Amino acid sequence: MTEHAARGPRLSVQLYSVRDQLAADLDGTLARLAALGIDAVEPYTVFDRPDELAAALARHGLAAPTAHAPLLSDEIEYQGHLVPLPPPAITFAAVRAVGAHVVFDPMTSPQRWRTPADVAATAARLNAAAETAAGFGLRVGHHNHSFEFHQRFDDVSAYEYFVSLLDESVLLEVDLYWAALAGQDLPALLQRLGSRVHAVHVKDGSVVADPFVSAASYDAALLGQRPVGAGELGVAAALDVAGNVPLHVIEFDHAADPLTAIGESVRYLRERAMP
Repeated sequence: MTEHAARGPRLSVQLYSVRDQLAADLDGTLARLAALGIDAVEPYTVFDRPDELAAALARHGLAAPTAHAPLLSDEIEYQGHLVPLPPPAITFAAVRAVGAHVVFDPMTSPQRWRTPADVAATAARLNAAAETAAGFGLRVGHHNHSFEFHQRFDDVSAYEYFVSLLDESVLLEVDLYWAALAGQDLPALLQRLGSRVHAVHVKDGSVVADPFVSAASYDAALLGQRPVGAGELGVAAALDVAGNVPLHVIEFDHAADPLTAIGESVRYLRERAMP
């Protein structure tokens, strides 16, 4: 049994939470994260100076066991423009460069979750990515938002239909906040998904309307996210079920003071794990 298995899930931080701080001071921000007592982070991009990021992580005793990178799209929208994405081989080489072993596709268009045929096509593409990634010694997975749960096919959510089509090697990263906003019973969802769940994004906040129901985008400042344990989304009950999930990743889509909010979340999760 590893040290992390003995003391519970490993804590990580999604670096998107501190994107502005990283842009201003890479080393200083990583030093502050390390000082919180965590030893893992999850890069939100592997294309921005992966070698430099890997070196900075090593300097501060941090690892990146997982990373986010687009696997299911040929292009993404950036600052109002469509930007073509590199081929999978380049993506997986960058993932290896930052030291990650698992790469999660972070988001696909809500329009790709409306029909069984669209969902099946997305699953097939992720299965193909898994086969390519294996040649690089990597595994792939999917990270959800809320819109994957909006449609139901034969009384099964589009998300769980998608999961049923995935190869057994494909992993899941369940974002508890977005699943809750979609109306999911978090403990029941995690129980149904079982060992497919490799990581959870541990987020908390106010009960607000799901922004993806009526809009294609959202203002993250209006989401009302709070430190883990200080919100209203029933995260504690979900964490009771997620005790065997290897990685718990703290993330804030928006926080006025993200490093303080991350620190409060780490404290809550550490105290909760104490016998």
